Amino acid sequence: MSLRYLTAGETHGPQLTAIIEGLPSNLELDFEALNFQLQRRQKGHGRGRRMQIETDTAQIVGGVRHGRTTGAPVAVVVENKDWKHWTSVMNVEPIEGGDETKRRVFRPRPGHADLNGGLKYNLKDLRNVLERSSARETAARVAVGAIARQLLGKFGIQVAGHVVSIGEVVAAAPNLPIDELIAVTEQSPVRVADKDAEQKMMELIDRMKSEGDTIGGVVECIVTGLPVGLGSHVQWDRKLDGRIAQAVVSINAFKGVEVGIGFEAARIPGSKVHDEILYSEEKGFFRGSNRAGGFEGGMTTGEPIVVRGVMKPIPTLYKPLASVDIDTKEAFTAQVERSDACAVPAASVVMEHVVAWEVAKAFLEKFGGDSIEEIQANLDHYLSQVEAY
Repeated sequence: MSLRYLTAGETHGPQLTAIIEGLPSNLELDFEALNFQLQRRQKGHGRGRRMQIETDTAQIVGGVRHGRTTGAPVAVVVENKDWKHWTSVMNVEPIEGGDETKRRVFRPRPGHADLNGGLKYNLKDLRNVLERSSARETAARVAVGAIARQLLGKFGIQVAGHVVSIGEVVAAAPNLPIDELIAVTEQSPVRVADKDAEQKMMELIDRMKSEGDTIGGVVECIVTGLPVGLGSHVQWDRKLDGRIAQAVVSINAFKGVEVGIGFEAARIPGSKVHDEILYSEEKGFFRGSNRAGGFEGGMTTGEPIVVRGVMKPIPTLYKPLASVDIDTKEAFTAQVERSDACAVPAASVVMEHVVAWEVAKAFLEKFGGDSIEEIQANLDHYLSQVEAY
């Protein structure tokens, strides 16, 4: 069975809900580690007031007994504490009153799903669009990815993320072991290992906030400990780098993705792009470099996965852009909803978890079994096969 999940819930509704299907039995879950990942998503210099209201924790309400998965679908709930201020507006039952009482949104915000969603679903209250399209939904995706991350961890696979740049401020590339990278960036308000860049990034975020503006950036995810051969070359939709790219661009406000040296490959000769294949008795086959970011032919090479995502500035501005009233069709300034000046550090955490999910999905496709023990046996057999090649 393929690993999959669905999420449901609105940004000001009572909760976010996720249902995961396809997890093996006997995966021992660390609930403290799960909630730690959710709390990481809420951090970062530039976050708005909503993150002071919420203290995200995941409640597992199905598929786990006595700390271990049973093989049944796992149901996860993340409560929205801000719901108490929206119980009438977001009630599932009809309410009386006009636009103000219902907090109807009729002025679409540029850069958001508001107008497209309203036109597509024939909705005259754009709140029905923004409530679901909000980046609040990424809390559920992090919860799901955090469980996938624990599955990968059982087999020695680690996931890390960090910020490459915010605006024009670029951090020096960290040359650190993955454990050290995780530890160092966790202490940074902008998730960088470069202290000089850290200060400049925070100053830039503060300036954007004071001007009523926002700023975006680039984040990078690294996955280590992978076996060769996850994904496949035989069909376009089985290429793991392509699946990861789709997942990254599906994150709210992400507009681009690159793997390995990415777009730099268009500017340099092939001799400086491709990774030479080497062999030693100790390592077996390996690459002399990792410009390909851990992929060849849509499959993992055994080198670390390195993928970067581009996040645009958040489009909710406190100096709003021009828009059009959907009722009168007259020009207006876009309605302001509470938002962040910069969510790039938090987006780095989200990206880690959507990548972890796609890697876990491919891992189970390759070594799938109904229990952790069966998966381990399948992995051991495959590694012996590779070693003997």
